[in-house]
Amino acid sequence: MTEPSLSSPSGPRLRRSLFGGGTCRSVQSVMTLSRFPLVATTALALIALSACARTDAGGGSGDDAGAAPSSSAPETAAGLVLRMTQEGGFVPAERIVGRIPEVSVYSDGRVITEGPVPAIYPGPAMPNLQVTTISPDEVAGLAKKAQDAGVRTGSDLGQPNVADAPNTRIDVIVDGATQSVSVAALGMEQANDPRLTPAQREARAKLSAFIDKVREFGASAQSKPYAAEKIAALAQPYVKQDDGLPGAFAPVAWTGPALPGEFLNPNVKIGCVIADGPAVLAATQQAKANQQTPWTSGKEQFRITFRPLLPDEAGCADLRKQK
Repeated sequence: MTEPSLSSPSGPRLRRSLFGGGTCRSVQSVMTLSRFPLVATTALALIALSACARTDAGGGSGDDAGAAPSSSAPETAAGLVLRMTQEGGFVPAERIVGRIPEVSVYSDGRVITEGPVPAIYPGPAMPNLQVTTISPDEVAGLAKKAQDAGVRTGSDLGQPNVADAPNTRIDVIVDGATQSVSVAALGMEQANDPRLTPAQREARAKLSAFIDKVREFGASAQSKPYAAEKIAALAQPYVKQDDGLPGAFAPVAWTGPALPGEFLNPNVKIGCVIADGPAVLAATQQAKANQQTPWTSGKEQFRITFRPLLPDEAGCADLRKQK
């Protein structure tokens, strides 16, 4: 097992105010890790699994807003103002249903992001969600800056010549109206990509600059752990990974609702149950559980991906909408 280091899920970030505050030390990121580290011996199996859930990267316009997961969330969200997340890409199925938005901003000033994670294998069982608070004026200013940067339904941001890359989706909600963009391979396009017009390149650069500012929330010195009231347990049958590690991880008794629960993805048998957040967190800490810990429910063992629910999410149905 490697020595822990910290790696931000969104890459290096600067600790700066979104609205022009001072610059502090940059946060060094050794490497960008997913919450589901892969080793070479399991890569082919996971790629095969992901084919069941693969979603092709969509076009650059916001015309598909009605079909995207977060477009329906703002309609019923309790104060959601802005959300940025990743969609699609060639990734394992459990990474899709368990995906955590990069940034969620609420009208009460809460900003929830995924913080740094230890660069170890297996990784921690629980994701590191962080919450910070900004003022109402900053929330309003952020919504305006999003629209000024091009977050408007129907914006033409093009389709670059990049395969299997995720889309970056941003939703902003002002006075009950949602504006959305879903941009293919943002930041991965070539400067001279013939599929992009000069206007599209300019629009993508403008949006990228805004996103860089939004991502700085994750490096805020005022951030603290987000305490989710409810946590979704995404369960699959446990299979010992051929990862070369000696021995096996000790099974832990699952005390929440019976697993696997309702299937979010029947093709790969990913079930979902909703459990009490503090109880689940305490259980994982007491058991020193990680992402490869077998959890026992009834006579079966499961591998669980934990997904804390955000303030505007009610249950498993919200996770089923993710792409």
